[in-house]
Amino acid sequence: MSRKKTTLAIVFADISGSTQLYDSLGDSTARELVAQCLALMSEQIDRHQGAFIKTIGDEIMCTFPTAEQAVEAAMGMQESITEDLPQKNPNLSVNLMIRVGLHYGPAILEHGDVFGDAVNVAARMTDLAKGGQIITTQETAEVLSPTLRASSRHLDRLPIKGKALDVDIFEVVWQPEDVTRIATDLIKPKRHKGSLQLRYNGNVLALGHTRDVVVLGRGKNVDLVINDTMISREHARIESRKGKFFLIDQSTNGTYISNAEGQSYIRREEMMLNGEGKITLGRELGKATEVVSFDCESA
Repeated sequence: MSRKKTTLAIVFADISGSTQLYDSLGDSTARELVAQCLALMSEQIDRHQGAFIKTIGDEIMCTFPTAEQAVEAAMGMQESITEDLPQKNPNLSVNLMIRVGLHYGPAILEHGDVFGDAVNVAARMTDLAKGGQIITTQETAEVLSPTLRASSRHLDRLPIKGKALDVDIFEVVWQPEDVTRIATDLIKPKRHKGSLQLRYNGNVLALGHTRDVVVLGRGKNVDLVINDTMISREHARIESRKGKFFLIDQSTNGTYISNAEGQSYIRREEMMLNGEGKITLGRELGKATEVVSFDCESA
């Protein structure tokens, strides 16, 4: 394969504290757990049209055509390790985490490997990350969509080897509760009239009078638990704002809203709910077995 210059998003995902993992679990159990972890991360690479480059010990190196795909894959990796790995290992005695670093910039493809500035910077971002974190640069954050960019926050400005100037470091916040906590804690909204009812599997949840937010997903701590492999741990939330109701998708696979006007699809964005309709998470209506019905009366 000839040398090719290009612009790519480089991602390193490293299992945090893998050495201690082998010490505490033993070689055989730890090796199996690491293999499961790497497999889950590889699934996210494929899902987001990435290219697997290589493993370096217990670390994966991969590339993506865009920064957007790289960040979404990184968020998917974190979510998979947090949610899916414990489900595969219900008696797991350790809290396994990964740290992810990424950067979008110039690189050289040669003989199935990647070299260049973007690789060096991405590796440095991984070194800076702690378990459960996704760390990137301002250059990368600036080319993300507004929705993903809103999920990033400035951490520091640091010198990076090979760079003449200090680099602004950003964290991508992948846990939905962290992204929304600032906004919901800052302002205590005045209550307005308006109501919304959600119905699923005999359960009924109401918003608008005593409850302002409902979270839907397959995690243990959500308000409405819906089990499907395409559904994220905290897939979507519905908020009451001044008598109106908004569904905010926080997932990897998106949310479908169906009503008298047809079916709409949103992914990491929001949509106002009106009238009666149905919500399906990760799968379109007609292909989904798990369906949430809603009845909305806005103020």
